[in-house]
Amino acid sequence: MTSFAPDSIVLNRKLPLWYQVSQSLRASILGRSPRDPLRLPTEEQLAGHYGVSVLTMRQALKELEDEGLITRHRRRGTFIEPDVRRATPVRLLGSVDAIVAQQSGMTTELLDHGPASVPPELAEHFPDLAEVATYHRLRSDEKTGEPTNHARNHIRPELAARLDLDDLIRWPMTKVLRDVVGADISRITDTVEARLADPETARLLQVPLLSPILHYTGITYDTQGRVLDVAVIHYRGDRFSFSVTLDAAN
Repeated sequence: MTSFAPDSIVLNRKLPLWYQVSQSLRASILGRSPRDPLRLPTEEQLAGHYGVSVLTMRQALKELEDEGLITRHRRRGTFIEPDVRRATPVRLLGSVDAIVAQQSGMTTELLDHGPASVPPELAEHFPDLAEVATYHRLRSDEKTGEPTNHARNHIRPELAARLDLDDLIRWPMTKVLRDVVGADISRITDTVEARLADPETARLLQVPLLSPILHYTGITYDTQGRVLDVAVIHYRGDRFSFSVTLDAAN
């Protein structure tokens, strides 16, 4: 039986290795094609793929097993759960792969796209531009079809010229910018706050007007400190929670 092939990752030695591996593998699982195999490679093969110890790999797999994304069977192997309901907390966990994992695993509809004037509230992030490219997408639960969030990305025009719209339907913007466009992403800053649903959000997410939502802003920077992308996402308050994981310094 052919095994599922996860994406590669460049490990950051400042973060726990098991955590980075689990998030990378989670993103690969949630972003897989329906045609991909459900069986994962062995622990030893995965450890070699990621360049970590078998013990680290085992800890990463335990995290995914606890989440319900995989099941492990003695002598048979480890398998992706194809029908698991992916309840997704909004997590700020310290790596680009964590952001990719957070954004993966949903059906995506591109609502509209095109050039637009830089919104006044974002002018500080694009001081050298009068215009940005915008992409508005609606994400829904793969299994139920229920809308879960809608996102607007504002990116630099030179990056937009290298985007393929089909990629934006298949993958999160962060993954497209990094792995397809080749943007040199250095960091992403995240802000999450409680808000009330405006008419557009209430209509798109099928919730009552003025019901609670989570308002997320993610700002992506390159290694020169330029802002590449500002993502503004509205999550259904009854389908998402907010959590932060902090690792104590030794």
